[in-house]
Amino acid sequence: MVGKEKHGASSIAVIGLGRFGTALALELVKTGREVLGIDSDEKLVQANAEALTQVVQADSTDEAALRELGIPDFDSAVVAIGSDLEASILTASLLLQLGVPEVWAKATSVSHGRILQQLGVHHVIFPEMDMGKRVAHMVSGESLDYIQLDEDFVMAKTEVPESFNGKTLADMKFRSNHGVTVVATRKEAASYLPSFPETVLSTGDVMIVAGRTSKVEDFCRMGW
Repeated sequence: MVGKEKHGASSIAVIGLGRFGTALALELVKTGREVLGIDSDEKLVQANAEALTQVVQADSTDEAALRELGIPDFDSAVVAIGSDLEASILTASLLLQLGVPEVWAKATSVSHGRILQQLGVHHVIFPEMDMGKRVAHMVSGESLDYIQLDEDFVMAKTEVPESFNGKTLADMKFRSNHGVTVVATRKEAASYLPSFPETVLSTGDVMIVAGRTSKVEDFCRMGW
């Protein structure tokens, strides 16, 4: 059994080993977490047997099965079930009843997410919707990357236009003029560096800007 009573490292249960759940579980293992993968599909369990700390075939809507796996002793649990709405909701409800300190759950629609929130799930995530927004901004050419951090706060990567060449961040007054903050900048083939008022911008540099969604989007789509 993987649980905090057995091990010192943070222990996380990932329930549902589809594409999202498997990718999440593998990344958690890379960060040093102890991960228990759970799925009702024997093929998915076998496919992840060597990669995760432990992986088992079980019905996550069965309270007795979750107790037997020691789920109440885990630090966190992620419901990564996407295709079976009923199983997702029942599993999340059981995890909350069992007292798991941090319950995360994947939602496949706004209504699904609303139900999970009403249950009391601590963190509801929308991976497909979030990725759709991110890729849309990249494909449209408005930004090099785009990440929504909160309901109305985002970060985006964008190139420094020719009109900024040779100017410092202090000269540009990004916060007062555009409502965004330049978090970091990167020269070509170099690493990102924290931004300072005296940072000099050059055409083709990459900036990471942060701010309210509308401000960042307006800033990135301006033609300069």
